[in-house]
Amino acid sequence: MNIAKIAVLGSGTMGSGIAQVAAQSGYEIVLIDVEKSLVDRAITGIGKALQKAVDKGKMTAEDKEQVLARMKGSITYDDCKEVDLVIEAIIENMDIKKDVYKKLDELCPVHTILASNTSSLSITEMAAATKRADKIVGMHFFNPAQVMKLVEVIPGLDTSQETLTVVTELSKKMGKVPVNAKESPGFIVNRILVPMINEAVIALGEGIGTKEEIDTAMKLGAGMPMGPLALADLVGIDVVLAVAEVFHKEFADSKYRPALLLKQMVRAGHLGLKTGRGFYNYKK
Repeated sequence: MNIAKIAVLGSGTMGSGIAQVAAQSGYEIVLIDVEKSLVDRAITGIGKALQKAVDKGKMTAEDKEQVLARMKGSITYDDCKEVDLVIEAIIENMDIKKDVYKKLDELCPVHTILASNTSSLSITEMAAATKRADKIVGMHFFNPAQVMKLVEVIPGLDTSQETLTVVTELSKKMGKVPVNAKESPGFIVNRILVPMINEAVIALGEGIGTKEEIDTAMKLGAGMPMGPLALADLVGIDVVLAVAEVFHKEFADSKYRPALLLKQMVRAGHLGLKTGRGFYNYKK
């Protein structure tokens, strides 16, 4: 199957990053969100990121214009009627995702693959909302998608081998390193990473160390390039909490219980880098 045109749903940090990577890889992209202002802001942000690459001599001005020319913004799912692949990067809420997949199943051509950028939710459950379970797959990029090389490719119960092959090859064409992961809450990376971040937040809440001490200890003692609390700020504290809550629910094991401080941070709206304040303050 030849992938030529891709729709990316969600113009937030992940969606815009995925759209940029795909457009730079030569694919025609339609970036879809619920409001025109959100889409316009994302495409403007992509343009600025590409201009920085031009300024640094990493791409030509002509290449930048060609990438932007391959991108189109939209606020309607009707633009999915002519795409070969949809990459969904919307809110981590299963009910909302299933509603979206039901709509996509009705709109998209029969050959279209529907891929989710979910970081922890069940591909099988999403697929059950459609009549094309063989063409539903997880395609989990990492933040920032423009930089991070990994893509986790996750099959649902009924995902076909053809779908897995197409998405795996597509990931390689985007310059990524695909890793096949069995469907399980959090897949590979978040299954290991999120409990570690949660434990770091528990340690902070118990006063075992300051945020700086905890992050420094993990960088120098465990060889991490970034401490777990700074990483939570980068990923989004709300995202970390959402994944932790999925683990607690799915595994029914108290060891996955989210830290109270994690919940408090989200309730306060301190979500990390994207809000200017998380465990660290990013406001100038």
